[in-house]
Amino acid sequence: MVNTAHITGFGIALPDPVDQDTLWDGYFARHFAEVPVAGRLFRGAQVRRRHAVVNPVLEDASTWSTGTRMRRYEQEAPSLGATALSAALADSGLSPGEVGLFAVASCTGYTTPGVDIRLSAEFGLPADAQRLVIGHMGCYAALPGLGAVTDFVLARGKPALLLCLELTSLHVQPPTKDVDQVVAHSLFSDAAAAVVVQPGSPRSRSALTVVDVTALTDATTSDHMTWNVTDLGFRMGLSPRVPDALARHVGPTITGLLDRHGLTTADVDAWAVHPGGPRVLDTVAEALALPADALTTSRRVLAEHGNCSSATVLLVLHALRASGRPRPGRYGVAMAFGPGLTLYAALVQAT
Repeated sequence: MVNTAHITGFGIALPDPVDQDTLWDGYFARHFAEVPVAGRLFRGAQVRRRHAVVNPVLEDASTWSTGTRMRRYEQEAPSLGATALSAALADSGLSPGEVGLFAVASCTGYTTPGVDIRLSAEFGLPADAQRLVIGHMGCYAALPGLGAVTDFVLARGKPALLLCLELTSLHVQPPTKDVDQVVAHSLFSDAAAAVVVQPGSPRSRSALTVVDVTALTDATTSDHMTWNVTDLGFRMGLSPRVPDALARHVGPTITGLLDRHGLTTADVDAWAVHPGGPRVLDTVAEALALPADALTTSRRVLAEHGNCSSATVLLVLHALRASGRPRPGRYGVAMAFGPGLTLYAALVQAT
């Protein structure tokens, strides 16, 4: 058993981009023609562009059956995941033969044999490498995934891979007057993000030690965010009460995480907060009394990539690390939210 585990490599893969104005003018203005506030909601999402394996301007998936959408997931997901894994392995200097656990988080597609098996074979992972699939946890899944692979690394002394892969563009819904559907369709995007976690002394001076992972679930608000399988894909339910629920829990949860390690928010050099939307980021900043620029990277990721579900918090953490945050010896907090309502957070320290 080893006593430290480090994120030593990041890999990001994105489908073709499409800008928000093109999506609105070319598809969603017509799609939500019966919702007078739809245009305002799209502009208020603070998203400039998104990424999509199925661009609705070119392919209208809103009438596709769930089976058709899953077949498209099976076609598109492996190549996107492979690109992210290749980059993460290269960044870490890890060879596939050293991998002891491969975990995949995705809530936007299901197939068996799954992406975990196909990519294990493609990359030549050892036949005895363990695999873990994390499904339907939604936007926060990267952090329980990080917790699981970190626990494996600490217990077994072997490296692990985590891949978060989401193709939300497969799940555009039929036209509706529901405002929550307008909000969801103004935000969500496709991406794959991978990290390598290794035991012992890090091979890179830019590694991040995984110090702790925490969670809180408020089951009394379980109706605030839903992700239901229907005959026409997966349908998001999104209540405007989500930020209010988060406001009650963000402060105590993060303070408790930091208290366990004798830290305060002043010791945190980087905040990788999942940009579930502008109001979510505003809520976190206010609840934690963060400096005005603390969530600049989260806001930039939202603007440039949209909400990519589980992959998004890793996009933010990667962007912060590339900018030199947290600085050596300082701490970072990664935070994400999703159905439950659930809040997950991870404390990391730069080497």
